[in-house]
Amino acid sequence: MRLRQIALVAHDLAAARTEITAVLGLDYAYDDPGVGKYGLRNAVFPVGTTFLEVVSPKESGTTAARLLEKRGGPGGYMVILQVGDLAEARARVRDVGARVVDQTDQGGAAFTHIHPKDVGGAILSLDHMKPKERWEWGGPVWRDHVRTDVSVAIVGAELQGEDPSRMAARWAAVLGRPAEQSAGEWHINLDEGEIRFVAAHDGRGEGLGAFDVAVRSPGEVQRRAEAMGLLDPDGAVILSGTRVRLVAA
Repeated sequence: MRLRQIALVAHDLAAARTEITAVLGLDYAYDDPGVGKYGLRNAVFPVGTTFLEVVSPKESGTTAARLLEKRGGPGGYMVILQVGDLAEARARVRDVGARVVDQTDQGGAAFTHIHPKDVGGAILSLDHMKPKERWEWGGPVWRDHVRTDVSVAIVGAELQGEDPSRMAARWAAVLGRPAEQSAGEWHINLDEGEIRFVAAHDGRGEGLGAFDVAVRSPGEVQRRAEAMGLLDPDGAVILSGTRVRLVAA
């Protein structure tokens, strides 16, 4: 079970693409036509063999549009994990009573989307690929556009809420992984990466408040962000309303 993709939501998709490309040193984004059924447009960037997605509503009444209104602007949207045993993962979702909002199996690429109210913080998707190195949502040529001279991989997600311990316990039940507390934070370790659970502290309520990116030089990424006005007063990089925790690769 690995963290494979993080999705953000933004009003202005073009601006988000420009900022992500400039700050994280990425050079390609896939426009997935499959998200059109949700009333969305998107851009999916390869970050090593992990992915960063930004979705933007193209019509009112979508889940993404409601989230933009609820949280007062752009922010985190979705956590996508890749699982090895799809049948086991789906059985566990049923056993703990989490609602599935969408599910598909198409030519070796499968996903199960879980209602955010049944886990907390974000939409959770459990995805399975054959072969496991594949990532259908990155488009057919994503491997040709991987650039790791600046950013290497997405390695963490941080969910915030009123009761982090309760949220961590719920995610642990759905994922079949233990939630542990360390240095005052709850977290679930994955085979590659981690999910953290913290108290809401930015006035925006429950949500996906941050994600971690392994980078060659945190200072260089901060300089890139500062040049575009994307550092907050504490020096944190902000992309699409979401804090980016920089981890030295």
